[in-house]
Amino acid sequence: MSSATPPMPLRPSAPPPARRRLILGVLVFAQLLIWLDGTILTTAFETLSDPVLGLGATPGQLQWATGAYTLAFAGLMFSGGALGDRFGHRNTLLAGMALFGLASAFAACATTPGQLVAWRAVMGAGAALLVPATMAVVGWTFEPAQRPAAFAALSSFAGVGIAAGPILAGVLLSAFWWGSVFLVNVPVALLGLGFIARYVPNSRSPEVRRLDPAGLVLSTGGLGLLAYGLIRAGQDASFGRPAVWGSAAAGIALIAAFVAVELRMAHPSFDPRLLAQRRFATGNVTLMMVFLALTAGSFYLAFYLQGARGYSALQASLLGLPGALGVVVGSPVGVRLAGRTSVRLVSSVSLAVAALAMGSVSLFDATTPIAWYSAVMLVQGTAIGMVIAPVTGAVLGSLPLERSGAGSAVNSTLRQTGSVLGIAAGGTITSIVYRRTIDGSLTGLPDPVRQQARVSAELARHLAAATHDTRLAAVADGAFLHAMHVGALWTAGFALTGAAALALGFRSGRRGGGPVKGKGGGARSTPAPAPAPAPAP
Repeated sequence: MSSATPPMPLRPSAPPPARRRLILGVLVFAQLLIWLDGTILTTAFETLSDPVLGLGATPGQLQWATGAYTLAFAGLMFSGGALGDRFGHRNTLLAGMALFGLASAFAACATTPGQLVAWRAVMGAGAALLVPATMAVVGWTFEPAQRPAAFAALSSFAGVGIAAGPILAGVLLSAFWWGSVFLVNVPVALLGLGFIARYVPNSRSPEVRRLDPAGLVLSTGGLGLLAYGLIRAGQDASFGRPAVWGSAAAGIALIAAFVAVELRMAHPSFDPRLLAQRRFATGNVTLMMVFLALTAGSFYLAFYLQGARGYSALQASLLGLPGALGVVVGSPVGVRLAGRTSVRLVSSVSLAVAALAMGSVSLFDATTPIAWYSAVMLVQGTAIGMVIAPVTGAVLGSLPLERSGAGSAVNSTLRQTGSVLGIAAGGTITSIVYRRTIDGSLTGLPDPVRQQARVSAELARHLAAATHDTRLAAVADGAFLHAMHVGALWTAGFALTGAAALALGFRSGRRGGGPVKGKGGGARSTPAPAPAPAPAP
């Protein structure tokens, strides 16, 4: 064999259909835990903000408790993919699952908001090892014609995990303390370790990518500074302070430097060149906007049900159950309809419907019949399922096998970037509007009471209960509802932006990426092949 001959892929022989289904089931189990934990914390926000039952966390600290997870997830995602290519995807899955379970145990024992934020970041690092390896194993296990369906199954259960997280949290919080929402991960992680070790093959890429420490520092630092600037704006109730706009500007500059560094590498861990494909780029931007809108909305909806409406964590989670069922139903329906017509038609219309559902929350108040909330969640969940599954399948299923690891890293990183920006934007918009609304109603109160009431409606309610000041509680509820209405309109705008991008970016074209006719006579998007990496210097 000539030295110029490329190495053969270290791939086991194609497993039989039953074995493939078993492997996919294990991967779904592993990924479901990750996506579920990304939203499980929202139901515990009200409890964590309680100085007696929780940690007395402020809105900014709660934003970081969620943001630290998604920030580490997004920033370390491409490094996780490179480690899988180097050491084997099963080994990376095992390491990620073990790290996730260990960090969950420590998060459950946190005694301060700072400790919780730190362990949530470690959990995000474990997730960053799990998800790229999961996507890569699918690429090596399934033949090209079968990969879109396998990717769609994974994305469908990702949506289920996102929707079901609050429900599980509600059940746990009704019987245990807040740390149970993390401690439940430990036995699940142990079970996952056994399944992965027993059934998942240890495939690895023929191209061993470098770990790219410069890219890791630039991407994580850039996202971190951008998120810090947005969250700090909520704490200061202003975007005009140097600490706010300076941090955000520095973050954007680091992200731009990260892209420039990756473009100069022959084999980057995060390959921006894949985004030169119009449909690949549009699909990933759409998914980023979907996750941005979802996480932004989850911040104020948790406080609406448990704070302004007074429902328990369990009741709040049950009210959101139609949303989870909608995702379960919408995902396979969206895939089937996209196969008969087109991803562009089905998912852009569905995302526009989801945006209308998100925006309708701006009409809710403290006396709105609660059945309307569940109905809106059902419509929103169904529509979101009809977006995530078809778009993810179209984006990842279009890549050749040797680019599946790089493509899944781009896809997962941008989705988590959307989550980071969503929790920062949702919390910040709500906090700024709340403070500006309540300020005029706090005159005449003692300074300590006024300062605490400005922090959040939750602290204002605790003060009102302690001082028997019913007026303060009513004022706080009114300011929060107004802030939620403004946040809902912004959230709907984020989703509509994604719908418009998908409608424009997935349109038919004569050159690479044109539509081909499916059996149903409709146009099915077939993106052009991914660009090959530049030759090594």
